[in-house]
This record gives sequence, C-alpha cells and structure tokens, in this order.
Amino acid sequence: MVTQSGQPNRLERRKARTRAALVRAAQSFLAAGKLSVPILEITQAADVGMGSFYNHFQTREELFEAAVEEALDLYGVALDTLCENLGDPAQVFAQSFRLTGRLHRRNPMLSKVLINNGLQLARSEKGLAPRARRDIEAGVRAGRFDVRDTELTMTIVTGAAICLGQLLHEQPERDDAEATDQVTEDLLRMFGLSADDAHEICGRPLPSLDALPHTDTAA
Repeated sequence: MVTQSGQPNRLERRKARTRAALVRAAQSFLAAGKLSVPILEITQAADVGMGSFYNHFQTREELFEAAVEEALDLYGVALDTLCENLGDPAQVFAQSFRLTGRLHRRNPMLSKVLINNGLQLARSEKGLAPRARRDIEAGVRAGRFDVRDTELTMTIVTGAAICLGQLLHEQPERDDAEATDQVTEDLLRMFGLSADDAHEICGRPLPSLDALPHTDTAA
C-alpha cells in the first residue's frame, strides 16, 4: 500500500527493508558457494523472522535467483551509465569487459556471486550477458566485429570473464588491470580487430570506477 501522496507507507518500507536484507544475506551465501544453506540460517543472517521469509519468497531457490539477478542488474546498469557516451561498439564492449575485470578485486562479494553462478550468468536476461550480447551484435552491424555465431561467442566471453575472476582471486599478486586488459585485447582480436586496433582500444583511459558497486554488499 502507498499513501495518498504516492509514497510507500511505513509497512511497505519495512517490507522492502526485510526483502533487501534477505537478498543481501543470500548474496553473501552465494559468494561463499553455500547453495544448500537452510532457510533458517538465511533469516538469521538477515536478522529477520522465519515467517518474514515466506512473505517474500516461496523457496530458497527463488530467493537465490532474485539475489543473482539483482546483483547482475545493479552492475549492468552501472556499466551502461559509464559507456553511454561511447560511439564505437568495439570500445563499448572493451570498456565493459575491462571494468568488469577490475570488479573482482574491488568488490569480492559481487565477484564471487558472478563466478559461482556462471551458468546462470550466461543465460540470464538481466545483468551482464544480454548487455555483452547487445554490444557484440552492435559491433557486427557496424562492421567492427566478424562474428559468425553470437551464442557461441558468448560462451567464450562468459568463460573468459569467469576464469579471469577466479585467477585473480587465486593469484592476488597478479596485476588485475594488466591481466584484464590482455584478456580483453585477445577477445577483440578474436572478434576480428587487428592487433594494433585491439591494443590501442585497451590502452584508452577508463572512467572513474566510483560509479560501480564497490561496497562489501552486492546490492
């Protein structure tokens, strides 16, 4: 319910806070790879009552799906904002991938949500996958990319993003920016760009990362 002014009333605000707490708790368990955690443990982590869980979600799986989608969409919207003024679809793809690679050290929780839910990431209609597909298809239409099968290309891009993140977590001494830019450059060359063109694009300055989610929560 909302008030006559159109603003949510106190009950609706409390329900929204409860749902947000459940989603944050679920994201923390997803980041830890704990997919079989009992609902009671989730509600305890969220500091809400068991009954409150069922006011929002029917199953743990439904909550986890919402947690992944919200994490992906939050980050995807931030990427769109940072890339909205770019005219070259090759640079749009490259900038998004380069920023995502830097996410793994900047926000370990969101990073691990993405890594531990890679298959869902590839199929999701929200977040990174549809945006990457959009940017690749735009590159093809503009004559910048030579891609015969977008879906097959997406499997490579998804695998590269997930494996890069895992590598950066396993090797904290590795320079994340350098590694990410090298992977991005290799992807652009796979898409048909020349080595010089790919290298130049991946050497361009990036926008401030302050617009990206960077706290210890994913939403």
